[in-house]
Amino acid sequence: MPAPTDLAITLEEMPYGGRWVARTAEGPDSEMTFQVREDGVLVIDHTRVPPALEGRGIAGKLMERAIEESREKGLRIEPVCSYVVAAFRRHPDWSDVLA
Repeated sequence: MPAPTDLAITLEEMPYGGRWVARTAEGPDSEMTFQVREDGVLVIDHTRVPPALEGRGIAGKLMERAIEESREKGLRIEPVCSYVVAAFRRHPDWSDVLA
């Protein structure tokens, strides 16, 4: 199944980090959370897609947004979440933002 057509991804920032949240009318929110190290590196530590929405490419869309925003802001990413580790392995073209 393709990603929901009404998928909206927003960034919620907090002093210690934040999360990208994917919302759709089809189900509960999905998220990718991160913490910011003192050197400014984003440590992505968790990706969650509710079971009802799994296999729809939502985690991939969250990852694409993380890469896009990291490039725009000149940030680097340390993948800790197993999904993000695997995504970096599949996308050598993202190595410019890999910490």
